Amino acid sequence: ESSRVCGLARCVEKDILAVHEAVAPAGNRGRIHLVLATSPIHRQYKMNKSREEILAMAVKGVSLAAGLCREVQFSAEDASRTEPDFLAEVVEAVIGAGASIVNIPDTVGYTMPDEFHRLISYLKSNVPNVDRAVISVHCHDDMGMAVANSLAAIRAGARQVEGTINGIGERAGNVALEEVIMALRTRSDQFGNVRDNICLLYTSPSPRDKRQS
Repeated sequence: ESSRVCGLARCVEKDILAVHEAVAPAGNRGRIHLVLATSPIHRQYKMNKSREEILAMAVKGVSLAAGLCREVQFSAEDASRTEPDFLAEVVEAVIGAGASIVNIPDTVGYTMPDEFHRLISYLKSNVPNVDRAVISVHCHDDMGMAVANSLAAIRAGARQVEGTINGIGERAGNVALEEVIMALRTRSDQFGNVRDNICLLYTSPSPRDKRQS
């Protein structure tokens, strides 16, 4: 009953409409998940757009999705390399536009646990409407930090962790959900009863991922 059927879309109208059609049979259990790059390197080389243009795209996409689907998630791609002040601006804007889950990904497995803790703490303290949304994290394991970063984010207030079974995923993989689960269960002295309100979300790995074979 608590499961969701979720589809991923760029902040592009045709993507959003296609995902809405795909998840519509799930009714109130459907979710549209939007992704848009926010970091300086992605803005310049991937999107060729300014801060203002990215912010406008995010709000427009979330507003459209929120008019179609009960539950909308927004991901700020490469969030861990995004300027914290701009990231906070984007998070506030998409929550205002209707996102009930905001994902803060470490897209290229770049950040360290103390940095990620500071970033999530910064958002919790500097986004006025942050209490209206669940903060989610999505960590990659390029430097072997996916589990540590996810647990650091939970300590800072994240309440959704995205990952895969056995850490399967592109490049070095995603966070291994079973390791996060065991850390929360085994070290309750460190995490208390936080595991009772953590959502663990399975994300299907890329079909191009060689680790699936």
